[in-house]
Amino acid sequence: MAKVKLEIVTAEKLIYSEDVDMVVAPGVDGYLGILPHHTPLMTMLNPGELRIKNGGEEIEMAITGGFMEVRPDKVVVLADAAERAEEIDIARAEAAKKRAEERLAGKVPEGDLLRAQASLMRALMRLKVAEKRRRRGKL
Repeated sequence: MAKVKLEIVTAEKLIYSEDVDMVVAPGVDGYLGILPHHTPLMTMLNPGELRIKNGGEEIEMAITGGFMEVRPDKVVVLADAAERAEEIDIARAEAAKKRAEERLAGKVPEGDLLRAQASLMRALMRLKVAEKRRRRGKL
């Protein structure tokens, strides 16, 4: 079966680089499924779950947005931040969620409100990705 080279890069480092069967990414208009020989495209990515399918394995990552370039033989994800499900610190994500909810419950200036909403969205997304992996591990 044909493969496509996937590279996931943040400002700090190369997170992932492998030949894979499929990539599912959170595009701005919904999730995009990318297979080998996909039509070239460039799109922004929303915060969400990025899934990598390779053989019988599926890898989940939490990403906080960025860009994706798709070529027929290569997919490059330039992520603001990316974290594998098994690397997510659940206690830290829960604490971030609580802090964001407390900020949203109080009176905050609009700029702080937008930051608190973004923080809450990131924490919830990280928890969702970590919980999905935890549930799958128990099945």
